[in-house]
Amino acid sequence: MFDPRAGRLTTRREPPAPLPPSRRARTCSWWGDPWSGPRTPVWWPACSSGRSKRALPVDRRETGRGRGRRSGAGDEPVLLTGIHSVLEALRARRRKLLRLTVQPGSASEAVLEAARGAGVPVQEMPSGASASDPAEPRNQGLKLEVGPLPQTTLEELIAGASDRPGLIVALDGVEDPQNVGSIARVADAAGAQGLLLTERRAPPLGAAVSRASAGAIEWLPVARVPNLGRALNTLKEKGFWVFGCDPEEGEDLFSLPDRVVAGHRVVVLGAEGVGLRPGTQKRVDHRVRIPMGGRVASLNVASAASVVLFELQRRAHLARESASGSLHQEPAE
Repeated sequence: MFDPRAGRLTTRREPPAPLPPSRRARTCSWWGDPWSGPRTPVWWPACSSGRSKRALPVDRRETGRGRGRRSGAGDEPVLLTGIHSVLEALRARRRKLLRLTVQPGSASEAVLEAARGAGVPVQEMPSGASASDPAEPRNQGLKLEVGPLPQTTLEELIAGASDRPGLIVALDGVEDPQNVGSIARVADAAGAQGLLLTERRAPPLGAAVSRASAGAIEWLPVARVPNLGRALNTLKEKGFWVFGCDPEEGEDLFSLPDRVVAGHRVVVLGAEGVGLRPGTQKRVDHRVRIPMGGRVASLNVASAASVVLFELQRRAHLARESASGSLHQEPAE
């Protein structure tokens, strides 16, 4: 066709075909269209493309991660797996016990006897079926559906240590369920009266913590407080010495005076790589370190808890024996 403006013959061009969805340009939501000049963007332009990708939901209940996340007990049932977690939950009977599912031939007589004693219904998988779960390959053929673990209060922890030199373990920002479970196992073995957690920056006491503790968390009293600093102040007012673990600075753990190890004690452990927060450090009476002679200058938080707790208990036992011996010693003639 003849184009009078161009002064020559031109061929008619067909409009371009639309691009497939996978190649469409990304567009953003602005005030006005982006081709009519600069515009002030709406706070965070909402970008989209022809092919939207929906983010997968992340279940953070067992990860213990998420800044500012509140870690209450909740009302959701918990599925405990593994022989130690299941057996101790049945023996302790602190949770609401709902149902035990077993794979034929996998449940020990101790588990079945504990279930019968607690009045828990036992459901056996049909012959040929498996109780294994790809998400939990180490369940050992046992699944116990339970309610949340009841928690105590700070006042009850203090009362539990009134008739003897008490030991309470406090965690400052330890969010990994494996670490919390391992520390609970050590605290129970060392004879601690309880575990002190914060409402935030601590994992729920679910299946991961129970399994890592080998079932010890089913017995150990646990209290959650909204503010660890205020809780430490309360403990100090009740006569507790507050020990803060510091891998680099502080007093030698093995050289502490008898007067501080023989009384009520709170051991505060911080997260790996972070340590104790400044607000927590201000409440600490004694910052202690573990002297080490190796080339690797640190232990993980659960290993450090083992050394500190058992050393404090050993020293407290010796100090009490020494004080008892001096009281019963006959005066010299």
